[in-house]
Amino acid sequence: MSTFKLIATDKSARLCRLITGHGEIDTPCFMPVGTQGTVKAMTPYELEAIGARIVLYNAYHLYLRPGHELIRDAGGLHAFTGWPRPILTDSGGYQVMSLAELRQVDPEGVTFRSHIDGSLHRFTPERVMEIEIALGSDLIMTFDECVIYPADHADAARACRLTADWARRARKAFDSIPDPWSYRQLLFGISQGSVYRDLRRENSREIAEIGFDGLAIGGLSVGEPRELTWQALSDTLEVFPPEQPRYLMGMGYPDEIVAAVGYGVDMFDCVLPTRLGRNGTFFTRTGRFTITNARFTRDENPLDPACDCDACRRFSRAYIRHLHMAGEILGIRLTTLHNLRFYLYLVESIRGAIEAGNYDIWSKGFLERFRMGEG
Repeated sequence: MSTFKLIATDKSARLCRLITGHGEIDTPCFMPVGTQGTVKAMTPYELEAIGARIVLYNAYHLYLRPGHELIRDAGGLHAFTGWPRPILTDSGGYQVMSLAELRQVDPEGVTFRSHIDGSLHRFTPERVMEIEIALGSDLIMTFDECVIYPADHADAARACRLTADWARRARKAFDSIPDPWSYRQLLFGISQGSVYRDLRRENSREIAEIGFDGLAIGGLSVGEPRELTWQALSDTLEVFPPEQPRYLMGMGYPDEIVAAVGYGVDMFDCVLPTRLGRNGTFFTRTGRFTITNARFTRDENPLDPACDCDACRRFSRAYIRHLHMAGEILGIRLTTLHNLRFYLYLVESIRGAIEAGNYDIWSKGFLERFRMGEG
């Protein structure tokens, strides 16, 4: 049975359905990020209530603490975390890259020290497959070599060679490990290439030819100018086959998601709605604002009058500002809840516009309103 179905298109924008062992996901979709097995400040029930249908956890962090074997013995991530719907686990390639002073890369894998206690560890493509399969996630990412911007062409080419080699080894390991779960786990390959057009096209073609259930674009949103992001994305999607889901890793701001959907991206994740929510920043249809600003001291309006989340239905900007100023946990929870609902509303609206065949008109209107103000 096919695990990915194309429902409708509007130019390059796509409305699709991804079928997993823990439910169906309509795309374009946004995945709240729960790095260490929890979306910060949210319960699984709250995430379901605001429309989340898939979450992202990180294999690197869960391997270090509490350990993939403990999670496997507890019945996998779904049982361990209480989240009943699909889960995607990132392999940790980006996290290992960020440990530049604590890691050593070789053709076989990466040796690194834990950022928690300094203990020594070894990741290979095969080892990462063992870890992610044990975690029981529905969507599994291969281990890749990511370079941060700016990288010279030689370094980016080396990373591409490793990424392609590791992807082939991961595919082979994934197929050889006995399936411990009652559902089929889906394996995604990741392409790299920094901002170099020749490398993006070549590596994307190599990854696509290996044969995965889905394909991801890595190594973007790492500091490069946005015009280079869009060029790299366009070059990649020209090569990726249309019959597979396309996941743009780590992006981004609402206007970036709207733009990327227009290129043909199906899946997104980003820490921004939760990270900014913890710092008092909230998103609305008319822009991004900071709740601690004095202008909200007596503002009895909701965060976003058009939003249907509990934070907006029950509480005022003045009250939520008071909570943040007083250091109360509820303030963090409410702005986080609202931001996540905003992102999920965004992709719901995107799907509706694609189905109606008016994505260009809808996206232009959304971007005009969203860029109206900030403060």
